[in-house]
Amino acid sequence: MIRVDRVSQRGQSLLEVLVAVAVTAVTVLGLIAVQWSIARDARAMFYREQAALVADAIAEAARAPNPNDAAIAQWRTRAANLLPKGDAGTSGGAGLSFARATWAWRDSLPASISNPGDVIDMPASCGDADVPQGVQCVVMAFAR
Repeated sequence: MIRVDRVSQRGQSLLEVLVAVAVTAVTVLGLIAVQWSIARDARAMFYREQAALVADAIAEAARAPNPNDAAIAQWRTRAANLLPKGDAGTSGGAGLSFARATWAWRDSLPASISNPGDVIDMPASCGDADVPQGVQCVVMAFAR
């Protein structure tokens, strides 16, 4: 009878180890998913920060007493280098004008996402700025 108890205890110990390994695996997968989400959000914030820098610089160049088209062209080139499919420019009239920086947010997604339509945290629209679908933007108003 003592032998039977030892055999059943060995089986229970193995089952407990398997349950512990399964719980650990699920926990590790959860931590990996959280880290991936944090990295994706950090990348999106980096692009937004760079776009705000470019839009502000364009607004300052356009607001100067003698607007410098060369400086605006230089910042457009910088936007194209800093942001995925980046673009920048100004719009508006003599009174209130807008400086904008745009980038393709789908191009900033990891390659592992095969269908961008599956993304549930799509970016907000660009307000009144006329930009195509799938483009993220930063727009700053300024007076000339």
